[in-house]
Amino acid sequence: MISWMAWTWPTAAFFLFVFASIAFMGFLEYRAPGGAPRDGVLGLHTTRGDRLFITLLGSAFIMLGWLGLMSTPLWGGLAISLAWGAFIFWKA
Repeated sequence: MISWMAWTWPTAAFFLFVFASIAFMGFLEYRAPGGAPRDGVLGLHTTRGDRLFITLLGSAFIMLGWLGLMSTPLWGGLAISLAWGAFIFWKA
């Protein structure tokens, strides 16, 4: 099914997670519009969508750094990325 792009199942699962996250944020915005910006520890005024973008971008850099410094397996990078996401949504 996904062999035409030489994707692996973990790669496909990652992109499905990203699309599901964006769809969930769209649902939240539809359900409770506004999402007033709040001041965070990063010194930015962020909304829910901004925090999702910062989380995804930061997680990409964390995973690339982990891959460059530690190689595989990527479980450590995943744990750091999840902690980064929790921090951004909680404090930023």
